[in-house]
Amino acid sequence: MLNLQQKQQLQQKLSPQQIQYIKLLQLPTLALEQRIKAEMEINPLLEEGLEEEQETQEEDIVDETLDALEDAEELRDADVREEQGEGEDEYDWDELLNSTDDLYGYKARVDNSAEEDRREIPMPARTSMAEYLVDQLSFLDFDENEDLIAEQIIGSIDEDGYLRRPLESIVDDIIFNYGVMITTDDVERILGRIQRLEPVGIASRDLRECLLVQLQTMPAGVTGRDVAVRMLKDAYKAFTMKHFDALMKKLDVSGEELKDAYDLIHRLNPKPGEGEFTAAQNYITPDFTVRFIDGEFIITLNGRNAPQLRISKQYRQMLHQISAEQKKEQQAKASQNGVDQETKQFLKTKMESARWFINSVNQRRHTMMKVMHAIVELQEEFFKYGEGYLRPMILKDVAEIIDMDISTVSRVVNGKYVQSEFGVYELKYFFSEGLATDSGEEISNKEVRAIIESIIEKEDKRKPLSDQKIATELEERGFQIARRTVTKYREQLGIPVARLRKEIVLS
Repeated sequence: MLNLQQKQQLQQKLSPQQIQYIKLLQLPTLALEQRIKAEMEINPLLEEGLEEEQETQEEDIVDETLDALEDAEELRDADVREEQGEGEDEYDWDELLNSTDDLYGYKARVDNSAEEDRREIPMPARTSMAEYLVDQLSFLDFDENEDLIAEQIIGSIDEDGYLRRPLESIVDDIIFNYGVMITTDDVERILGRIQRLEPVGIASRDLRECLLVQLQTMPAGVTGRDVAVRMLKDAYKAFTMKHFDALMKKLDVSGEELKDAYDLIHRLNPKPGEGEFTAAQNYITPDFTVRFIDGEFIITLNGRNAPQLRISKQYRQMLHQISAEQKKEQQAKASQNGVDQETKQFLKTKMESARWFINSVNQRRHTMMKVMHAIVELQEEFFKYGEGYLRPMILKDVAEIIDMDISTVSRVVNGKYVQSEFGVYELKYFFSEGLATDSGEEISNKEVRAIIESIIEKEDKRKPLSDQKIATELEERGFQIARRTVTKYREQLGIPVARLRKEIVLS
């Protein structure tokens, strides 16, 4: 049995321009720059960096183009519309050609700051860590197969300098790709040689091996070396747990000898080559600059966030030429082959796309400036006096000031940085929950974390404070914080538990 039902449903759908704007909004400066370059590659009508004089000349060309186009349309399409019953072309070419101004009152203008000049300076060439290691292979007197194994090992090193790939996989790759029959023992032997290249400990498979390799390459007379090697080989678990009494008993050493061994290990590099295996260096490019000058804040947006974009003058002229040719063809009663109409349709589509893109960039700039102004308003004391004046703030606070959705504020904040007089900060840094003191004053949880860090720095390293004791001390200072909250903040600071903070202190 069939039933016919009527259902009313309310749906919210985003237009293509809104989707484009949302995607642009969440991009940081460098990513936006790449996105604009990509758009300019696929849309020939987009052009960057027009001068004021050229804009005036361009407007004259637009007026001439529109007049010619209207005449050509009337001459060429009148009969076609009558025969096919088509309505007039509803596309507003005047709006399309000239509406590159954003509805929000901004034009995409370039901030011609000194940074634009600096970004053209080429980066100096530098040798990567992988290349540096390969260069050192020439000193090891390897044969052809050994060189092949060594290069496979170096190519498998992770970004932190460790080799986590199983040796069996390296063996399989060499046999399959090069037809060279080797064993895991061969790879193990070559790996041991590579680990003693500079930096020593590179390509280790775990922390224990990394520390042992560095110790074994030291001269035998180094204070604490022999005890440290024995400790890592025979009592590694007790070493990680800092069971000092058990270590002294097992290794048959005094407290002073054990301290020398610990101090020596602490001076070793736990991650040799870390960050040197990335393809390129990562630099933070601030999206905003905030300065406090003569009693007022000057907030600027990085010039790459709002590049100057215009519709290409060349393609406007092309459209003008097509329109003029169509007019001549109609006057001469030439046959229509549709080629010019296809070109016109192409230009119309690309021009609309360019206009949408320019408006999205402008709207992004407008929204970002509104968010940054709101952050400065809420964190005025910080931008005047520094980190000690950070106040609690959440996304909702900013959203209420600028009358926008929290999700919009989140997109602006994510991955963006601001240059202040006190350094470069990620915008997320300014957002934190508030905690109330006994006096009723509300402070940022970042300040509480700083207090916890200070307490731990001053503790007796022979008897580190537990999280409960830290919570008790905070309570004595007027902060009502639970032990589990202290644990969470301590972990966020990257500070280990009390047992692992214990140190040997000789009286």
